[in-house]
Amino acid sequence: MEIKGYKRPVLGVVGGGQLGRMLIQAAVDLGVEVHILDPDDNAPCKHLCASFSKGDYRDYNTVLNFGKGKHTLTIEFEDINADALQELETNWGVKVYPQPRVIKLVQDKGEQKKFYATNGIPTSSYHLVANREEAQAYADKGPFFQKLRRGGYDGKGVKKLGSAADFDTAYNEPSVLEALVNFEKELSVIVARNPQGEVKAFPAVEMYFNPVANLVEFLFAPANIIPEVDAEAQRIAVEVATKLEIVGVLAVEMFLTKEGEVLVNEIAPRPHNSGHQSIEGNVTSQYEQHLRAILDLPLGDTSIIKPASMLNLLGEPGHEGEAVYQGMEELLKIEGVYPHLYGKKFTKPYRKMGHITILANTVDELLAKTEKVKGMVKVVS
Repeated sequence: MEIKGYKRPVLGVVGGGQLGRMLIQAAVDLGVEVHILDPDDNAPCKHLCASFSKGDYRDYNTVLNFGKGKHTLTIEFEDINADALQELETNWGVKVYPQPRVIKLVQDKGEQKKFYATNGIPTSSYHLVANREEAQAYADKGPFFQKLRRGGYDGKGVKKLGSAADFDTAYNEPSVLEALVNFEKELSVIVARNPQGEVKAFPAVEMYFNPVANLVEFLFAPANIIPEVDAEAQRIAVEVATKLEIVGVLAVEMFLTKEGEVLVNEIAPRPHNSGHQSIEGNVTSQYEQHLRAILDLPLGDTSIIKPASMLNLLGEPGHEGEAVYQGMEELLKIEGVYPHLYGKKFTKPYRKMGHITILANTVDELLAKTEKVKGMVKVVS
């Protein structure tokens, strides 16, 4: 007779970077056996997982062979071979979360925008174009941000088309022209859904982007917004997760416009940079929540314990080589400060090398402490 209960799950993760590393740290407490696929011999997950397979996560057969025999498979980012994941789900009995159909949708920014429009999700107006010539037909209707439909991330594959002259250097590939949004703040809500349809959202966070690298430099939680806007942001995130019928964690990045409207910018079907502070700042971290969701467990409490900020540690401009962290000793003298180094051996300009979470009793205290910590640690070579 089979004894029912919680058994040690065997989880495969496609991708072995910092998100996988933090997922493993959460998995230890739940007794989850984690296996990693990544092409990098120096991947941050390599020495923390039950087994490490070196291989190209864009290659069909590599992903297929890695996934066979796993109880559950998940991803660290979207730029992978989703056809192989579909095969594992359909013909090999592997539970793949997020589902391959969700990954395929997110891999194409044009399909994302069509999903929002079809499902009544508020988002900026847009046009789909196949090449530069088609983009130039909208030169007098700008300004736009042009986003490549496939392959862009962390600000790559994005170009501002302000004047008509800018269209002469537009991407000559299938892309989305998104109308420029006059926004007040950039927000993000992490939401999770399990196979039973239980959905829980984290409170909204407020993001600030590095103007050169166009990626998140730091964020605050809770966001400095009125309760009604926070509730609306969470409502939209829950609606997106529910209509996608996703299983796992979903990051929903949004704009708060000058008029007080909340618009969806992009989504990421996995733990996300905008949820790192949840490790110390919330009752349940986004990583534990992702595991709970994909293993069909009850979702955890998303409440904020204390106001938190998160600073990304980026490689310093002009430095490329073996990483050295300057200022760590001074940082560790400050109460309520938690560094997370990603174990990346080599740094390069603006590479994500770690993050720092800062906790405080009040928002004012948090802001003061964040200003003190900002720039204290530098990643050089």
